[in-house]
Amino acid sequence: MPARVYVASISKLQDLKKLINYDPYLDNAIKEEDLAKVRADEMANIIFARQDCQVKEGAALNLDREKAYLYINASEEFLEKADKKIKLQIEGAQRADSETEQNIISQINEELSKAETGFGSLFG
Repeated sequence: MPARVYVASISKLQDLKKLINYDPYLDNAIKEEDLAKVRADEMANIIFARQDCQVKEGAALNLDREKAYLYINASEEFLEKADKKIKLQIEGAQRADSETEQNIISQINEELSKAETGFGSLFG
C-alpha cells in the first residue's frame, strides 16, 4: 500500500492525534438513531483509526521542532479521500515535500523492522 506524509504546525498535534484515533461508530455519544446520518456522511466514513497512521513530532524525527507529521499507509482510494478531510479539519496541513516524505517513511519502516526483530527474538 502507498504511504503519505502530511505536515502541520506543532500546535495542531492534538488535533492530528484526535483525527487518527476517532471512529464515529465507537463513539458512545452518538445515539443509535443518529448512526444513519453518520453512514450517509462521506467525510464521517473516512476513518483514520482503521488505517496504519502515526503522528510524530518533528523533534522526534530530527526535523523541524515546530512541525508535526502525520504518516498514513493506506489504499490509494482512502488516501485521496483522506487528503480532503485532512485539509478541511487541520488548518494549515499539507502534504510534505517528497524528500521529507521519503525520509519519514524510511524512519517509520526502520522502527517497524526493529520492533519486529525485537519481538521475534523474544520468542526465538
